[in-house]
Amino acid sequence: MWRATEAIVRADRLCRVRELSRTAHRSLLFTPVQVLKIRPASSINRPHGPIPSTVASKSARAFAFGSATAIIGAGAWYIYRDSEYGANDSNSIPTTSPLASATDPDFHMPNIRGSRPAIVTEASQLRADASAAAVSRKKDHQGRESLGFLNSEQITQILRRNEESYHVDREQGVVRFDLVQVPSNDPIEDDHSEKLLKAPQVGDKPPSGDWMFWAIYDGHFGWATSAKLRQALIGYVYSELEAIHKATDVSLIPEAIDQAIKNSFNRLDHDITYASVEKVAKANSKQIAAQSLSPAISGSCALLSFYDSQTQLLRVACTGDSRAVLGRRNDSGLWSATPLSIDQTGGNPDEAARIRAAHPGEDSAISGGRILGTLEPSRAFGDADCKLSRQTSLHLEKSFFACRPSKHVHTPPYVTAEPVITTTKIEPEKGDFVVMASDGLWEMLSNEEVVGLVGQWIENRVSQARGGGTSQSLLSKAWARCFPQNHQRLPVVPTSNAPIEKVPHRPGQWELKRGHDRFVLEDENAATHLARNALGGSELDLMAGLLMLPTPNSRRFRDDLTITVIFFGEGNGIGQAAAVEKEGIAPIKPKL
Repeated sequence: MWRATEAIVRADRLCRVRELSRTAHRSLLFTPVQVLKIRPASSINRPHGPIPSTVASKSARAFAFGSATAIIGAGAWYIYRDSEYGANDSNSIPTTSPLASATDPDFHMPNIRGSRPAIVTEASQLRADASAAAVSRKKDHQGRESLGFLNSEQITQILRRNEESYHVDREQGVVRFDLVQVPSNDPIEDDHSEKLLKAPQVGDKPPSGDWMFWAIYDGHFGWATSAKLRQALIGYVYSELEAIHKATDVSLIPEAIDQAIKNSFNRLDHDITYASVEKVAKANSKQIAAQSLSPAISGSCALLSFYDSQTQLLRVACTGDSRAVLGRRNDSGLWSATPLSIDQTGGNPDEAARIRAAHPGEDSAISGGRILGTLEPSRAFGDADCKLSRQTSLHLEKSFFACRPSKHVHTPPYVTAEPVITTTKIEPEKGDFVVMASDGLWEMLSNEEVVGLVGQWIENRVSQARGGGTSQSLLSKAWARCFPQNHQRLPVVPTSNAPIEKVPHRPGQWELKRGHDRFVLEDENAATHLARNALGGSELDLMAGLLMLPTPNSRRFRDDLTITVIFFGEGNGIGQAAAVEKEGIAPIKPKL
């Protein structure tokens, strides 16, 4: 029986050590160490000399029974861990946290049964405690905010809070699109808008197909500019395109369409920035200044996709560092990732050369990969301090406490809202998809990882539609944690010649080992599936910490996330997966 007991102890200890080793060295989060009160194997009394065969047989049976018990026990422990996520026995929690005593010797942690780990945030540091008091109150005795640690259900609720999924039943090349937002700033500085419209009528001819627009706005220095873009950008673009579409001899020229989109971007930025300043100067009213200058003073990137179902052409207009990537399946069944935009930042050599050529002799125009040493995107709406003359900015600062000018401003503007446009032929029959996202996603995942994850999600839906199913029981999940296996790689073709783009740096900051074994499949919404895996996937401790951190601490570890996934196809599309739509996916009717 001692052998069975020892096998159980070893198996349980092995599972726990493996679990702790994945989280013990994180700089962001610390999991309270379980103190295992286990009898040392060397202290177990065993008979000396040869073991009789009958005893050996009994020992073998005992060992087999013990091994099975160990597996069941370990699985039960992980099931309990998944359901409670952090509930600890009172005997295994030290009365004083090593982290707490190092930073605050007077902070006492009561030895209370059922306490959960908690993150305690201060102005200059983060620390972890397992204090029930930290969970039950907002501030400790020194006025520091305390946050209860999130369990897996709470993590899922946060990730799915702002998700949307739409089934487009129009047989015009687009079958579905999914959206999600996960804020870091409070309020979130990102925004988005979507419109599905009938193409304008030309003369007596009936409308020829649909025009579909999706846009993501990544705000900075506030949310006012991105909110303004949500209200106006697609309308500005549609009016410009409608004008040239009615002139049949012009609409067939691709350059004319691209120029119309650029004109609409520039016209809206003029209205946001220069027209607002002129309006405030004429009115000379602080109330009007407060209403009109907010979108001009803050800023926002913009990423717009325009799909014409008749030509099957997708145009992507990029102002700033949000990004769009096309996923397309090849003959081998793998997906390839093709970027449809290039990050427009001061770190982009082409953008840096463009700005230096426009401002010769001004070394401060680009400094450290940033415009005027402060702004990373080289193209953006708003950002009046980079576009207005120094004299105008000084007047606004003096009269309305707004738009403090940089000392490096000599020959503005240094930033433009004019987009860089790419055109791609979509192949709905191949089940193409496009992922659009603010730069918060691309700080965490590469183009190939994003396309591979969506490809994995599609294959899972196809398997479910065919009755295969991929759901795992809690016991099978526990088995996988005790005995990790080599996970199947994402179904994506690796690319060696990647364009100029940001390298995902957040996993390094979090000390997260990058690999396919951390990716999970738990969401019906493809955008939420990307957000979950970007924030850690199977690393629940990491996700809990990242999602529970309050503003402004959270911004040091992650940015706002806004993700749109567009699925193209014929009929039901996405193989046959789209035919099995889940509850809550509503059709969108075009707005006339």
